[in-house]
Amino acid sequence: MIEEILAHSHVVSLPMRVRFRGITVREAMLFEGPAGWGEFGAFTEYDDAEAAHWLAAGIEAAYQGPPVMLRDTVEVNATVPAVPAAEVPSILARYPGARTAKVKVAEKGQTLADDIARVNAVRESMEQVRVDANGGWTVEQAVSALNALGELQYAEQPCATVEELAEVRRRVSTPIAADESIRKAEDPLRVVRAGAADVAIVKVPPLGGMRAVVRLAAELAEYGVPIVVSSALDTAVGMSAGLAAAAALTNGDYACGLATGRLFAEDVADGREVVHGRLDVGASVPDPARLHRLAASAERRAWWHARARRAFEHLR
Repeated sequence: MIEEILAHSHVVSLPMRVRFRGITVREAMLFEGPAGWGEFGAFTEYDDAEAAHWLAAGIEAAYQGPPVMLRDTVEVNATVPAVPAAEVPSILARYPGARTAKVKVAEKGQTLADDIARVNAVRESMEQVRVDANGGWTVEQAVSALNALGELQYAEQPCATVEELAEVRRRVSTPIAADESIRKAEDPLRVVRAGAADVAIVKVPPLGGMRAVVRLAAELAEYGVPIVVSSALDTAVGMSAGLAAAAALTNGDYACGLATGRLFAEDVADGREVVHGRLDVGASVPDPARLHRLAASAERRAWWHARARRAFEHLR
């Protein structure tokens, strides 16, 4: 199967509008199967075992297609990178009608004052504000920061470990959301059993596919923990899978982090337009001209192909 996948693959390099998650170019391997297009875009620092989940998600999309969906639109949040407060209005303008914004905080080289200014700028036009620290704070830093930032819908991954999340949750009134502690864990429910999270952030690729997200949502519901489906900085192809998973959930009370396509200067397909804070659900088919224009170098294509072969061996 892997050679068939590679024969129908395209490795792309997408330029980003601003630095996000420490990168300015997003690479991914896209491939077409009988059910549509799939994406393999595990971040380059991930090992082959972890990357295998991302490949499984792409194979599911290309060879099985989406699960049964219950709605045809999904509410989304605006995403605000760690930019100066003065740049916030121009970023929020890309998300017309959005009521919720996720704001990156705890960026290396920045201060809590920078975070407060950014969050306050977002509050001027958003009903709900959530922050994402990507595990960048210690417990003491998280407690201090969350007390200073004021009312938030939740704080996503304020610290790196489950034990730290549990400690922060005991000491602040802000709800705590777990991201890395779920998607990088062999036991995604451990963080919930440990009393370390009020909300779970889930992403299709690292969990191995859309159906895995739906199954995990059902398990978490037994603990009273809602989920928010978010993007793994996916291209338009991968975003289709995220939207399909969100649309398949029986409970969709929280805005999803699935409008990150606005972070790309150019994508492989026309981006879905945010209308009244929502995105339409449906497959994205790459534009052949863009696949050619955004193609990565031959060296990078070879690198992704070799990586896909190694990841496939883990699936076998």
